[in-house]
Amino acid sequence: MTRGITARRLSPPVTPSPGTVRLGLRENRAQFVLLVLVTAAVGALVGLERTTVPLIGTEVFGLAGNLAVFSFIVAFGLAKALTNLAAGVLTARFRRRQLLLTGWLIGAPVPFVLAWAPSWWWIVAANVLLGVNQGLTWSMTVNMKIDLVGPARRGLATGLNEAAGYVSVGATALLTGYLATHYGLRPAPELIGVVFLAAGLGLSLLAKDTAAHLALELSRHPAPPGGENGRPSFKETFARTSWRDRSLRGASQAGLVNNLNDGLTWGVFPLLFADRGLGIAAIGLIKGLYPLLWGIGQIPAGHLADRVGRKPLVVTGMLVQAAALLLALVLLDRPLLAGVLSAVGLGLGTALVYPALIAAVSDHAHPSWRAHALGTYRFWRDIGYAAGALTAGVLADALGLDATVLAAAVLTAASGLLAARWMTDHART
Repeated sequence: MTRGITARRLSPPVTPSPGTVRLGLRENRAQFVLLVLVTAAVGALVGLERTTVPLIGTEVFGLAGNLAVFSFIVAFGLAKALTNLAAGVLTARFRRRQLLLTGWLIGAPVPFVLAWAPSWWWIVAANVLLGVNQGLTWSMTVNMKIDLVGPARRGLATGLNEAAGYVSVGATALLTGYLATHYGLRPAPELIGVVFLAAGLGLSLLAKDTAAHLALELSRHPAPPGGENGRPSFKETFARTSWRDRSLRGASQAGLVNNLNDGLTWGVFPLLFADRGLGIAAIGLIKGLYPLLWGIGQIPAGHLADRVGRKPLVVTGMLVQAAALLLALVLLDRPLLAGVLSAVGLGLGTALVYPALIAAVSDHAHPSWRAHALGTYRFWRDIGYAAGALTAGVLADALGLDATVLAAAVLTAASGLLAARWMTDHART
């Protein structure tokens, strides 16, 4: 019974006419722009936490251990990673738009809990909801944009998608830093999330589903070998994306380490620079600058990935991030300069990596199992949040914050070298 449902739901009941449904960025610009705005709201919601939540843990709830402070990132990362994995499976049963709307409803309590949580574990629970929200909403906006544009402009499409999200993350981190400086850590900085929720849900109600565009692309591809109706099973797709296919394996490990950096710096940088005497506004600047550059840089990076290939950007971006982490330590006696320059390097390095990795996975996956492959890749990528927070907590408690940043730099450089060894660029048709 399940198999029959999967086969029916993957494609719309009526094969679209080429005259009514077309692939391409220009041809679908209205829906594409609408989805870009939705992604901006998605990013803004998670941006609420970038500056203030680690400080809420130490200053409001009196947490002493770094691992306890970083527990909210572990909860977020695990929830988001598992939701990404489930999202790939759920796209075979539900329309992308249905899952997008569900994600917004699940995230509705988050700003209120962050603003008035009576204990730290309420914050952790809110991050479980936030992880599910981010996994569904961000996954669906990525898949829907890729459906709309077709294979030729995937790099640019993913660049625009991720740019919208991470510019919003950075702008919100700056805004919450400003609000916390003037009105305290709670509740004003968190309650602006209500605006982002309302905007995201309202815009998502206006969005149209992209099943017809996916069906059109499927009609132009030969059926993949193996699996029922030419589609590999979820187990086969997970194995292929995780380790069997060299290029997909290279992309998955690079995505994991990239977000390990983000999870680690999310928790470590506010505490590291606060220990060096920086105030909330300065920390907000550092935490906002990183995702702002990460976001803005993905537009030219995505375009470049369509021209020169995915692998050069991934390898270069990972090595730039490693250098940026080292820079934070070398200049730590001048903490504001260290934070700003490190944030610039991390932002630009991540901008090179992010759209190239999503496009690379899309290149190597047939449209019939692409959503599963992207879900698997995003699972490994966002496990990096939890891995980064756990690594940061254990190392920081044992060896200190400086040693934690150094370990991340070494791991990031190694990941870039693995990507250089494993990844290959695939011809895009």
